[in-house]
Amino acid sequence: MNRKSFLRSLGLAGVTAVAAPLLIHCGSDDDVIDSSGTSSGSSTGCSVTNSETEGPFPTKTPSSLVQSNIISDRTGVPFTIAITIQNVNASCANLQGALVDIWHCDKDGNYSEYGGTGMQSTNYTSVHFLRGRQTTDANGKVNFTSIFPGWYNGRATHIHVHVYNAAGQSLLVTQIAFPEASDSAVVQVGASTGYKGMSGYTYNSNDNVFSDGTSNEMSSISGSVSGGFALTHTIKVSA
Repeated sequence: MNRKSFLRSLGLAGVTAVAAPLLIHCGSDDDVIDSSGTSSGSSTGCSVTNSETEGPFPTKTPSSLVQSNIISDRTGVPFTIAITIQNVNASCANLQGALVDIWHCDKDGNYSEYGGTGMQSTNYTSVHFLRGRQTTDANGKVNFTSIFPGWYNGRATHIHVHVYNAAGQSLLVTQIAFPEASDSAVVQVGASTGYKGMSGYTYNSNDNVFSDGTSNEMSSISGSVSGGFALTHTIKVSA
């Protein structure tokens, strides 16, 4: 078991046993994390992006959710997501034809397809918001239209990603981290209407998935609350 897997399993199991079930509700080691929880590290070389847990709320039938606009009936700050997939076995050339599934919580920290239990009290078992699948183009890119994610107890803001090859074989399950500096999109959105603010927020440095580093999981985000935000991120797989 590698270091990240050990920390992740210890964090989930240990905290779940002593804390509220809401924690389940829902980098590389040379990262430098500042007091705001922002990673100042950067991805080095052509190596596979860190593998992470799917979490307790993976998409149940992703092949039925082939869509680039994943908003459905959710409200929030406009958000676009551009992900590039690269193949480390081809000197990190862009990978065409990969299937990319993403999912994230709404502004209140809830996931579709689940609920009505201790892990998530609100019941969204019959809806499929904020989930989608796209196939990478010749530039290895997929694009999604969404709303800026909220957060929930015990987790920093994040997006789940599952990458498959064209034949449907799993290549990587990972998560995308968000910058958290005082002027970051996370802080700006937290202060906007309808979001929960930053009181009680778990920063990346204390998050049980990201606490050991986010260098190859940290996204770049630009934009504004009024005009919407745009995320770009590159994920490297062994294909």
